Amino acid sequence: MTLRDLAHSRSGDKGTLVNCSVIAYDPRDFEYLMEVVTADAVKAHLRDLIHGDVARYLLPSLGAMNFVMARPPGNSVTRTLALDAHGKSISSALLEMILPDRSLPASRGGIG
Repeated sequence: MTLRDLAHSRSGDKGTLVNCSVIAYDPRDFEYLMEVVTADAVKAHLRDLIHGDVARYLLPSLGAMNFVMARPPGNSVTRTLALDAHGKSISSALLEMILPDRSLPASRGGIG
């Protein structure tokens, strides 16, 4: 299962910052998403696109979380000719994150 199966995303860019939301389709999945879609998991998943810090902000009343990711100075949205580095492409890449199976124990790749 990928993140795309449980959530959709909105995104934006400002200078060297990328902003991607993850919004659960079903609010009942939000607790699971909070557990597995952490800032560290997002940073690891997007390691080829994001080289700076990743901060996660939770919006439980919306069943959503927001990730703010930093790119290195000189790699801003306004200074690149590569469309692949823009927030919309990054949010699409984020939704390809493979999620652990909820039914498996942690020792077998689940969440326990």
